[in-house]
Amino acid sequence: MLEVLLDVILFFVLSRAVLKLLGGVMAGVSSKPAQRPPQSPDRGIQMARDPVCGTFVVPERAVVLTDGRERVYFCSTACRDQYTAHRSRPEPVEGRTA
Repeated sequence: MLEVLLDVILFFVLSRAVLKLLGGVMAGVSSKPAQRPPQSPDRGIQMARDPVCGTFVVPERAVVLTDGRERVYFCSTACRDQYTAHRSRPEPVEGRTA
């Protein structure tokens, strides 16, 4: 019984592999160009680091916040909101209290 089950599984795996191979051959011979994955940014683009999560982002595609004179780049609006929430809290004052 176990041998029959293994034979059936092997048959399906081999059938799938043969169909994938034939599909690739047919796509190669057809005149239709293959779909390419989305292009990554060109090499040499200066990346900016998100100050909240540390992700590197392309400045043209990032969420931007002007903080004083500098521009701060974020990977998402969630990181930007977390940054602004942290900046709006008063900093604790160190030293002695009366």
